[in-house]
Amino acid sequence: MAQTEEFAAHVDAPCGPGDPSVGPALERMRVFRSHWPERDGVAVFNRMYLAVTEELGRRIDHGEFPDRRSAVTLGVLFAERYLDAVDTATAGSRPPACWRPLFQYRRHPGVRPLQFALAGINAHIGHDLALAVVDTCRTLGCEPALLEGAFDRVGDILTLLEERIREDLMPGPDLLEIADPVTHLLGSWSLERARDGAWSAARLLWSIRALPSLTEEFTERLDATVGLVGRCLLTPCR
Repeated sequence: MAQTEEFAAHVDAPCGPGDPSVGPALERMRVFRSHWPERDGVAVFNRMYLAVTEELGRRIDHGEFPDRRSAVTLGVLFAERYLDAVDTATAGSRPPACWRPLFQYRRHPGVRPLQFALAGINAHIGHDLALAVVDTCRTLGCEPALLEGAFDRVGDILTLLEERIREDLMPGPDLLEIADPVTHLLGSWSLERARDGAWSAARLLWSIRALPSLTEEFTERLDATVGLVGRCLLTPCR
């Protein structure tokens, strides 16, 4: 998908009910929710991410972002990275390495919903967020420093993912012994560290953008590293 060309109309769309700027991405995620089985691993992540994107739209509508254009641009291009991965996998092609474990293990009976959610967040924040920042800088013609405020505010909303995981997917005390490996997984991955890493990676990618071969090499290694973490997060626990 030509991300930097297709979203311009969304960015300039007026605010209104349901926020039309992020509306197309929301509608696609809602379609996924209605079509995929609840236990499907990608569906687990999709439910969490849909709720967060809806919250992002509401906050943009309510004027909580001083620079609406930057927030919408980053939000839309970030979401499209996930949607493109779904399209690629659905077409029978290979999605980015960071997403492959989730699509490969999505129906594994030994992987718990919490693990699917963590693997999706790992791919989307560890890899996609950095590239979305660079996409946004290119689209708006600005340096990453000018996006830091929007990045931080979008990142604050992403912490809702972790809260929803704890509320919806963590087992009760009666399952504590069985879930001990899963509890360990939750503690071994940090959303805050992933956000910090994404910002550093984005700044680095922007600084070497005039060196295509080095940019490609760094991007591929970032993708592979995040994919390896995702595969570890999806280790069957039963």
